[in-house]
Amino acid sequence: MIEEDRDRAEHVAGGGLLHRRALLTAAMVSAGGLITNAAAAGGAAPASMLKPGAPLSGYGTRASSGAAVQRIVPKLSFPGSGSSRTPLHLLEGTITPNGLHFERHHNGVPDIDPAQHELLVHGLVRQPLLFRYDDLLRYPRHSRILFVECSGNSSAIGAPQPVQVSAGQLNGLLSCAEWTGVRLSSLLEEAGMAPQATWVQAEGADAAAMTRSIPLSLCLDDAMIALFQNGEPLMPSQGLPMRLLLPGMEGNASVKWLRRLKLMAAPALSREETAKYTDLRTDGKADLFSLRMGVKSIILRPSFGLDLRGRGYQEISGLAWTGRGRIRSVEVSADGGASWAEAALDGPILPAALTRFRMPWHWNGAPAVLMSRATDQTGAVQPQRAAWIARYGVGQGYHSNAIQAWGVDAQGRVAHVYA
Repeated sequence: MIEEDRDRAEHVAGGGLLHRRALLTAAMVSAGGLITNAAAAGGAAPASMLKPGAPLSGYGTRASSGAAVQRIVPKLSFPGSGSSRTPLHLLEGTITPNGLHFERHHNGVPDIDPAQHELLVHGLVRQPLLFRYDDLLRYPRHSRILFVECSGNSSAIGAPQPVQVSAGQLNGLLSCAEWTGVRLSSLLEEAGMAPQATWVQAEGADAAAMTRSIPLSLCLDDAMIALFQNGEPLMPSQGLPMRLLLPGMEGNASVKWLRRLKLMAAPALSREETAKYTDLRTDGKADLFSLRMGVKSIILRPSFGLDLRGRGYQEISGLAWTGRGRIRSVEVSADGGASWAEAALDGPILPAALTRFRMPWHWNGAPAVLMSRATDQTGAVQPQRAAWIARYGVGQGYHSNAIQAWGVDAQGRVAHVYA
């Protein structure tokens, strides 16, 4: 049976990649066993059937078996400043549970009472407006599934040597959720925008007074003031009581604990958009306000720490996303980029959201190098690492979307490699 299935599988690229619609049956992956004894099929009742279960609770908790799925929290040099990463390699689908959404704080998580919080809209407007949290709850609500990615995500790919850490550690400054709130355009139109207004300065109520300048056009293009995440009010670490949310833009611009929006004729050129969050280039210049995140994909399984358990049929799985609309396709290579095959994409494929891709693979035990390459609806293609390094140099920490590679040795061990 296994040999028959193997013969039917269509190889579409080197290294054992199969057609993306290949059916990996139980016989192919050797995951199940045949039951030949009817009595054995029934068996004794498990312990869970012999006594009542746990009572109802006010808020659900995870199973004890899932306790190991935690955010990746580094040791911090300065209390309150730093980031924790989503364990992407341990999750499935595309939606990140609220408690596992990555964090990035510049001076800790403020303790804010939503009943006392206010949002000021002022500057080049007809009439300044002050919105309380309860005021925004009365406006029509808008929901979208969107990714949020820190611009420093995947910065380790610029290191001189491959860093040997999990896919979540490398790429976990990335999460995706259903966000619900008020369209920012509604508030700006109510305040009345002056003709000379072309920029908006957003400020947070944290101790860092996080401040970013944003083109007004982005604020009028489906941006929102988010109040809810995955159906419940924002967690304090995600901006309670309200945060700015800019689809497809770098996470730092989606200012949390939002308290002020000032319309201006020019950017403020604050610390966060000059000394930080700029892209230094090898020609000695720097790209400013490169807010939109580039097309990108990462393989999560197999990856460092998730070694292959044996030869045979496997599934290569990962995530793709872009700040420029929808993902059009994802290609996978098992031979270090010598040949590529198109992966299957799980739907729905939404703009500025994560897309899960899957690729059937028959591993014959030979060393392999796994890579993924995404293309978005604009035709932009994820760049090779060498091309990205040629533009930005080794050590650049922002907006890395270069192709990442995993090497598999003859024992099935997986390591981060450069290809």
